[in-house]
Amino acid sequence: MKKLSLLTSGIALCAASMAYANDDLISQMDNASQWAIQTGDYKNHRYSELDQINVDNVGDLQVAWTFSTGVLRGHEGSPLVIGDVMYVHTPFPNIVYALDLANEGKILWKYEPKQDPDVIPVMCCDTVYRGVAYADNKIFLHQADTKVVALNAETGAVEWEAINGDPSIGETNTATVLPVKDKVIVGISGGEFGVRGHTTAYDMATGELVWRAYSMGPDEDILVDPENTTHLGTPVGENSGTNTWEGDQWMIGGGTTWGWFSADMDENLFYYGTGNPSTWNPAQRPGDNRWSMTLMARDIDTGVAKWFYQMTPHDEWDYDGVNENILTEQEIDGEMRKLLTHFDRNGLAYTMDRVTGELLVAEKYDPVVNWTTGVDMDPNSDTYGRPAVVAQYSTSQNGEDVNTTGICPAALGTKDQQPAAYSPRTEVFYVPTNHVCMDYEPFRVSYTAGQPYVGATLSMYPAPDSHGGMGNFIAWDNLKGEILWSIPEKFSVWSGALATAGDIVFYGTLEGHLKAVSAETGEELYRFKTPSGIIGNVMTYEHDGRQYVGILSGVGGWAGIGLAAGLTNPNDGLGAVGGYAALSDYTALGGQLTVFALPN
Repeated sequence: MKKLSLLTSGIALCAASMAYANDDLISQMDNASQWAIQTGDYKNHRYSELDQINVDNVGDLQVAWTFSTGVLRGHEGSPLVIGDVMYVHTPFPNIVYALDLANEGKILWKYEPKQDPDVIPVMCCDTVYRGVAYADNKIFLHQADTKVVALNAETGAVEWEAINGDPSIGETNTATVLPVKDKVIVGISGGEFGVRGHTTAYDMATGELVWRAYSMGPDEDILVDPENTTHLGTPVGENSGTNTWEGDQWMIGGGTTWGWFSADMDENLFYYGTGNPSTWNPAQRPGDNRWSMTLMARDIDTGVAKWFYQMTPHDEWDYDGVNENILTEQEIDGEMRKLLTHFDRNGLAYTMDRVTGELLVAEKYDPVVNWTTGVDMDPNSDTYGRPAVVAQYSTSQNGEDVNTTGICPAALGTKDQQPAAYSPRTEVFYVPTNHVCMDYEPFRVSYTAGQPYVGATLSMYPAPDSHGGMGNFIAWDNLKGEILWSIPEKFSVWSGALATAGDIVFYGTLEGHLKAVSAETGEELYRFKTPSGIIGNVMTYEHDGRQYVGILSGVGGWAGIGLAAGLTNPNDGLGAVGGYAALSDYTALGGQLTVFALPN
């Protein structure tokens, strides 16, 4: 591992002077007229410098054009815009369209994978997909059945394919990919089926597997250098991925990687989080269950980890740690620091030094969070960095399977994968949140490959003694760890946010409204009811000198799984069906892109 560390350093030094296939992508991301990556940029800001639409005129927005995707179920992610072409994706069967923006949205090509429908029941929480990626004149699609496909961006022809997993054992995909340097980095879904999570890099030109890093397992599997990979500044040591598991439980340990990636090209690092340990019954997996529920910083070229931070050791609530990591440069005590901000499912918002992994802030971003009193921030403490669990809300009560009630947040978290936005103008984060609590009853479950490996029954409901709704859209100060303002919503805000130089923030609601609010005050400036509930992410682009705002509507995802899959039992959908039963009074299934602009 010492030799590997030296090799990694050498590669990083050489990388600074080399040209890579993603150089074109970087130039496309720097062009505000385009939306070249799902996250807006490598830093996950979801921010646009476009300001033609601003606080003074956003109230005049009108629908400019629409496009039906031809698919129902939940539409997450957003279109991409490269030059005159918009690339639109769908949930399963993961159709990709290329639309000619210079010719009234004419379909230039359509790619429709022929996937086995047996993958559908293996997908945890709807058949969602969070979008295609672009680089090197290719469109990268990671299908539900785990096939990674590189399509020619001009013709839609398949240039290469790679199989990333096996649906017969529960491995699927819902996430986008990270095209970076000469690689395409991808994750895997399936924690509810006992999948062992991993992150894999494929050669961007050929599809050849370059490296794979598992979330847990032996050092050589998880790509760590025991002496130089750290956790809160301390070397992780040997066998860190197995010694907090009982026996060989780590082999079916979860920690899947279905969230968002970000990258710091100067540090040659990329960042992501790992999901829940398997099973959901904590009594069946004693120990901290490393490295599930963990933020990871890894070398882009080798995959070797620089640092880890496990947010929820021995998770008892399904608080996956896969949410986005937003990278900023901000001043702390007179010094500019490279920071990472992460809004976790567990209800805590973390601010960290992204170079060293130092923990700087960990605070609740919904006041109703009650499973913990907070994180120990004393570096000299034996419990440094650990959340203090409130015994009343532990789901493992004296080793017995009991129904623990009133836990906040619910398993879908204070925020799930729906990404926040950051505005460099205001230095504020704009965060879609859930305001939901749950009852959680574990039960013993046996592992069978390809079968659900959950081991808990859940029910969800709005947070009590609050505004009566199930969501808030908040503005967050990541240095103080404080909410600046909050907008209550009837249902969880399951849409990704967008901030712009026009000092506007856009987001969508589960009822189907696109909303625009002031970045400074949160005052609502505009709303429009789209044909179906919104779980997609707002994007913007400019064409022929005119700024547009686009959003996919199509209710679904975990919160909308009852509508999407026709479920009525309150405990179905891992507890979400009952909690969101009223959603059917406000919206129905759909699959449409709606694009807005100011009047000509």
